Amino acid sequence: MSAAGADKPALDISGWNRDTRPQDDFFEFANGGWLKNTEIPSDKTRWGSFVILAEESRDAVQTIIDELSAKDGLKNGSNPQKIRDLYRSFMNEERVNELGVAPIKAYLQVIEGISSKNEFGKIWAEAGRLGISNPIGAYINQDGKDSTRYALYFTQSGLGLPDRDYYFQDDERSTGLKEAYRTMLARLFDLAGLSDGLKKSETIFELEKRIAGAHWTRVENRDRIKTYNKKTREEIKGMLTSFDLKTFLEVSGVANESSFIVRQPSFLEGLNATIKEASLSDWKDYFKARVLIDFAPYLSESFAQAHFEFYNKTLGGQEEPEPRARRAVNLVNGSLGELIGKEYVQRNFPPKAKARMLDLVGNLKVAMKQSIENLEWMTTPTKVAALEKLKKFNTKIGYPDKWKDYSGLTIAPDDLVGNIIRSAGFEHEREISKLSKPVDQTEWFMTPQTVNAYYNPSMNEIVFPAAILQPPFFNMKADDAVNYGAIGMVIGHEIGHGFDDQGRKSDGDGNLRDWWTEEDAKAYEARTSKLVAQYEKFEPESGFFVNGQLTLGENIGDLGGITLAYRAYLESMKGKWPPMVDGLTGEQRFFLSLAQIWRIKQRKETTIRRLKTDTHSPPKFRVNGPVRNFDDFYKAFNVKAKDSMWLAPEERVQIW
Repeated sequence: MSAAGADKPALDISGWNRDTRPQDDFFEFANGGWLKNTEIPSDKTRWGSFVILAEESRDAVQTIIDELSAKDGLKNGSNPQKIRDLYRSFMNEERVNELGVAPIKAYLQVIEGISSKNEFGKIWAEAGRLGISNPIGAYINQDGKDSTRYALYFTQSGLGLPDRDYYFQDDERSTGLKEAYRTMLARLFDLAGLSDGLKKSETIFELEKRIAGAHWTRVENRDRIKTYNKKTREEIKGMLTSFDLKTFLEVSGVANESSFIVRQPSFLEGLNATIKEASLSDWKDYFKARVLIDFAPYLSESFAQAHFEFYNKTLGGQEEPEPRARRAVNLVNGSLGELIGKEYVQRNFPPKAKARMLDLVGNLKVAMKQSIENLEWMTTPTKVAALEKLKKFNTKIGYPDKWKDYSGLTIAPDDLVGNIIRSAGFEHEREISKLSKPVDQTEWFMTPQTVNAYYNPSMNEIVFPAAILQPPFFNMKADDAVNYGAIGMVIGHEIGHGFDDQGRKSDGDGNLRDWWTEEDAKAYEARTSKLVAQYEKFEPESGFFVNGQLTLGENIGDLGGITLAYRAYLESMKGKWPPMVDGLTGEQRFFLSLAQIWRIKQRKETTIRRLKTDTHSPPKFRVNGPVRNFDDFYKAFNVKAKDSMWLAPEERVQIW
């Protein structure tokens, strides 16, 4: 962690744009110089704070892998051997190219041999074990209404395009994307030696379009109440009369489950109709496409390039693939994340960083407690319940107390696709084994080397992996204003998720339960609806606007994050006036630090795709959006009614 910031300035003023006033466009003032002078690397779709730090994390992982890759004589089955040989299997490009489609040919032949739709239950379950996507996504998670037990969830899946809406939009750009997708499908079929690729790409697309027609929208899928539908086995059989549910469950290894949580019941009904009405031949071509798409990045160069051309270049604007070594690191991180993470932590995460983070989190929790207690719009019964939930918040920092055991996984140096399939099967078995065990409260859902953080509503916990605890987010050598503006905002953001429009629907034990009075719920929704309206006016690209409903939870988190972090910062001053540093007040440094963590530049194609699929607003509006609602920002930079950042006091949204 390079002494947590020893070689990085707390605030990078070289990236400012002094031709823009902070009162008119705060994001541009804080980041415009950097944006103007920075080129996105040709192998990236975006570049900036998060991505640069993620690259440094991958550098650290690369160093660990390189040291292991140079070693022979590692004990077979040992953790170092698995890391080394998974990496070697991807880096052996000559062998991968020699094999071509051979590693998946047997699976394509199995699909070709399907003689009846009655076999779909078996085929889809086997696909799930292999890590191949299919229309019914099945996964294990805590029961939303009983967090003490695990449950089996069913969710919609099975599309090749990023979202259902892509199939139904007919503007010029969308039409071009759909044509490019069909071109990729045809190319993959041709490379695999399958006949009539162009014709089959049309039938596959039309079948996916029918599946997409039953999909819920991303906004609908955010609703934690509507997506909690507990069903018996008989009820699901009634929805899937054309599907062999019994065999699907048996082959999946969950034959004894009697109840399930269905996120989108109408999707299963719509899928059932499509199973019945689409021809067996079309379904077989669809299954083949799923195998080809999912494994293309791990086959010979021509397959990987066809996959890249559509998913990275056409959809994201990425000009060229990342170096093969970088992609190999991604594979190791994805398949053996905690194995490599354990070594990463030992080398890169000093204990004093964890201790400092615990202090910061504690201060942010105090700020949230004070905010709840002092709210004018919330009545006492709801305040009591909110404080009880906050009191039960758990915090995880850096790395797991208990590491995952990979002893049952076999990795070979010359079998890339086999390694991926065995890894998928290993994770499948790990997941379904949860159904017979108590909930593991120590489990992490990000690796330590991940540059991110999360709130888990079922465990009512906030989690901060080691890799994000570095500049510009967390700097042991920076003043409090900088740290509270950066990592303090991140902490406050995650705390805020526990009380955002969806997080507020569960209690301190992680169970979906309405603990709000009707009066308070209406007051809350009145505020959040104003936030939705504000964000829907933001236009990151000409003709493309922020979806205020899709991004609402994250926007609430951002506004709450600033509010809590700023209050905690002032509290840390213990009544003293924040000091001037480099000609800037403490308040100004707080907001500039906040803006600096969203110093990100992304390609137009990526921005448009993320506007349709991402629950986060674009970087600029993660700064300008919340600060214009925050009174202390106006004071810090003397923002007046004539300024572009001005929002009339009655239009500002204050939740916490």
